[in-house]
Amino acid sequence: MKVSVAIITRDAADDLERCLASVGFADEIVVLDQGSTDRTAAVCARGGAVLHQTPWLGFGPTKAKAAGLCRNRWVLSVDSDEEVSPELAAAIAALPDRPAEAAFTVNRLSRFLGRWIRHAGWHPEHVVRLFDRERAGFDDKPVHEAIRTAGPVGRLPGVLRHYTYGTMEQYILKLDRYTTLAAAELHAQGRRSTPLGAVARAQAAFWRKWLLQGGFLDGAVGLVLCHSSSFYVLSKYVKLWRLGRR
Repeated sequence: MKVSVAIITRDAADDLERCLASVGFADEIVVLDQGSTDRTAAVCARGGAVLHQTPWLGFGPTKAKAAGLCRNRWVLSVDSDEEVSPELAAAIAALPDRPAEAAFTVNRLSRFLGRWIRHAGWHPEHVVRLFDRERAGFDDKPVHEAIRTAGPVGRLPGVLRHYTYGTMEQYILKLDRYTTLAAAELHAQGRRSTPLGAVARAQAAFWRKWLLQGGFLDGAVGLVLCHSSSFYVLSKYVKLWRLGRR
């Protein structure tokens, strides 16, 4: 099977370099950039990737555009801060030319403050990433986008390593951006919130991740993650409440 890798990025040259090194099995690598001012162009040139530019369209539409730039029917969508493990790469390379499946899920393992998180709802995390463009594609959600399929979905061995938040500063910056987008999406759907409701949802999120999903097994970093996830929920629904008051 010939596979194209599609990556969207902005000012993430160091992460992108690691990502590109892990997808050497691909027939084609397409990077869709949003005006990076760092070494992204040089990293793409060294890594054999074709670089394109686009204004930011939201996560779903931007990833759909990146997939649309690929020449192969099968596309592996990878974020610039992700790395394909050797086992996953081998599994993809071994697929037949015409599998019955319309798409395949991969198991993503994410890193938070220097620790691989294996609980708290973060792992296992099976996400659709390899797909047949004729039977699957990205939705148009501006955040928390997903690949929708019209056919059976298989599962690949190996892991997709996600080097997500190395510092709290990184987490806070992304939290602010993502919760603003998520609140706007909920508001457009007619959803509303209250301060009490926002606090209640945040508290429920903490206990679900910490106790029910085993966040306590990830130690001190797991505790920080669960509180951070709770604050994410609080921020999103407070922003939704503020949108409803305008």
